[in-house]
Amino acid sequence: MNLWDAMTGNDLTREWKAFGVRAEKLPADHRAAWEQIQAHLLPYGDFTGRNLMPILDGALGLLEETAADGRTVQEVLGDDIPGFCAALAGGEGARTFRDRWRAQLNRNVARKLSRLGG
Repeated sequence: MNLWDAMTGNDLTREWKAFGVRAEKLPADHRAAWEQIQAHLLPYGDFTGRNLMPILDGALGLLEETAADGRTVQEVLGDDIPGFCAALAGGEGARTFRDRWRAQLNRNVARKLSRLGG
């Protein structure tokens, strides 16, 4: 990856398009699971989402293998896709971008209040 791609996100755009091409080849139920995985993993991403790319690549690879083996999504992922995504992102209770922003806001407010108090 060169500097220009990192600054503009061109590399991410190429990866998302490649994910889309790969996902189109999946059976309908696997494709639906892929859409759910994306939706449930995105809150765990950083500002650019770059940290999720290897996780998404692995999840899509798992769905591709599952489809090739003729197994159902439920056999591999179970019925709790949000829980599966939380486990992929670092376990139950993993911090989302909202949690990180809330903690930063709380620190900033506490710092401002401590300045005002004395």
